[in-house]
Amino acid sequence: MRTTPSPLLALQQARRHLLEHGHCPTGLVDERLARSWGRSMAAGLAPAGRAAADLPSPGELREAMACNHSLLTHSRPIMEYLFDQVRHSHSVVVLADRAGMLMHTLGSPGFVDKAERVALTCGASWHESHRGTNAIGTALAEGTAVEVHGGEHFLERNSFLTCAASPILSATGELLGILDISGDHRNGHAHTLGLVSTAARMIENRLLVATCKRNIRLHLHREPEGIGSVAEGIVAVSADGWIVGANRVALTQLGLHMGDVGATPLAQVLDVRLDDLLSNHHRRPQQPQALRLRGGALLYAQVQLDAAAWPAARVVRGMPGAPAANEPADDALARLDTGDARWRAAADKARRVVGKPIAVLIQGESGVGKEVFARALHASGPRRAGPFVAINCAAIPEHLIESELFGHVAGAFTGARKEGSLGRLREAHGGTLFLDEIGDMPLPLQTRLLRVLQDRSVTPVGAGHAVPVDFCLISATHCQLLQAAEQGRFRHDLYYRLNGLTVQLPALRERTDFAALTAQLLADLATEQGLPHPVQVAPDLLQRLAAHPWPGNLRQYASVLRTACAMLAEGEDTLGWEHLGDDIVQALQTAAPPLSARLPGLTTPRPVPAAAVLSLQELSSAAIDQALQSARGNVSQAARQLGISRQTLYRKLAARVH
Repeated sequence: MRTTPSPLLALQQARRHLLEHGHCPTGLVDERLARSWGRSMAAGLAPAGRAAADLPSPGELREAMACNHSLLTHSRPIMEYLFDQVRHSHSVVVLADRAGMLMHTLGSPGFVDKAERVALTCGASWHESHRGTNAIGTALAEGTAVEVHGGEHFLERNSFLTCAASPILSATGELLGILDISGDHRNGHAHTLGLVSTAARMIENRLLVATCKRNIRLHLHREPEGIGSVAEGIVAVSADGWIVGANRVALTQLGLHMGDVGATPLAQVLDVRLDDLLSNHHRRPQQPQALRLRGGALLYAQVQLDAAAWPAARVVRGMPGAPAANEPADDALARLDTGDARWRAAADKARRVVGKPIAVLIQGESGVGKEVFARALHASGPRRAGPFVAINCAAIPEHLIESELFGHVAGAFTGARKEGSLGRLREAHGGTLFLDEIGDMPLPLQTRLLRVLQDRSVTPVGAGHAVPVDFCLISATHCQLLQAAEQGRFRHDLYYRLNGLTVQLPALRERTDFAALTAQLLADLATEQGLPHPVQVAPDLLQRLAAHPWPGNLRQYASVLRTACAMLAEGEDTLGWEHLGDDIVQALQTAAPPLSARLPGLTTPRPVPAAAVLSLQELSSAAIDQALQSARGNVSQAARQLGISRQTLYRKLAARVH
């Protein structure tokens, strides 16, 4: 009779087989563990080896902390509560960002020294490619809560640990970070994973409430007494009745998936009108309301409205103060409009063709907000309930782009998913397909895409028949496609298919609404970072910001403002020079004074420094040199400072060489 090996023996056998043959036999260990070991080997790690010991510089760590300010702010109180539960168990509570870098730790005095010897300290990376199989890195890779005990760690030096980690997701399903408890493997407890998962849900709920202050929030439970507990569902709803955010409990309660957020009207899942909900809330603000799901089940809901969100909620038809039927629609494009005439003209043109079988091509420099514009155009049209599928043609490896776009059948090629893949084009069925950086698509793929647009059908890799698809097409590029076509780098016939309507978005330095745009960005950042009061910019600094050429456009400017907001001390509400990084201060000091058109109210002309007569190309080149020097040659970090992609920075550097 065949006997099943003990878990420890099975683990040893699987590990021996992995080292001798390069893969795990099936059935001996959990599939997630086997996949993680495989990824660790593929990263070039050796079980007996040591992890990379390089830590970020103090400046890099401060930058990472600033980027994760909101996550840190809302996680620390929960981590302190969690640590109180495990204080005497020789363990450490850890928060990592979405890249696996440790942001904050709380540890038992008797265990901290052991933890530091394996770099369980702030700044260290616990990504699988650096530390092999571990709860933080494996939870990142798998996108789910995991436990890793003792010898399950890929690196032998980490085998004294037992770890449990859970992802922290945003209101729209974006991975924000990982919460982890790591301790001595001899003190492992069966309930640790449940404890850390519950704490992660508490953080998610705090973040959802903080980031959705401008929305109407519904707090849901099967029992009215359950509202306000960690088991409640929370849904964020826009003023026109669309679900724009939700925690995982709410998705389960409503029978939705994370992909449905942003694409589902509340009335589709609950048998209630939004204005009735708000009217009842106005009469009895604290009283839970009994609601019926479309399937008949009963839920209780409590409406919560922050004071800043109330004006937005009143635009619902039928509410006091709602616009009359003959007033202009307040669509998603209109909500992005801060007054620039060129941007508004582009939005007006695009609005006229939305919902019609006309492809839209958005042109503009990197960072001007082409994808934001495309998403707003989708949300302003009749297909807004359908999916919005965005593909960055410059970011997908060339050897994967075909299967990524067109999908594949099971076993179509080595490494193909055993269940096959729909492909991004079929995922866009019924909605909008957004092809960003379309000019970087390889020529052979351009031919296949043209066939899809002509036939309105997709043939997955390895399939023998085509599948019909129906989507609106929006493309974007920073280059001139017609010029690329004339040079043989882009197909003429595909260009004419994409160019149903072309709109050009102005660069930030060309916009006349700089002050209003800054105010909007600061309002969004205040919500994002959970700031208790509105933020403004000191007038002299605003003038210099308006004068800067901003080679990275809105992406770069928003990044600078985000970091500056994170540098505000408690009680401060005005951004000044002291809140900026040294690199941007140096760049701003050579900028020309702003034009009165960009900052209304400025009438006194000022002398223009000699540096201001440089051409845009020279200013862009100088900004690149400065960023690379500040980042000590690190291209990825320099690209982040400039607010552009790494691929774009490589292209700019290559252009200078030639």
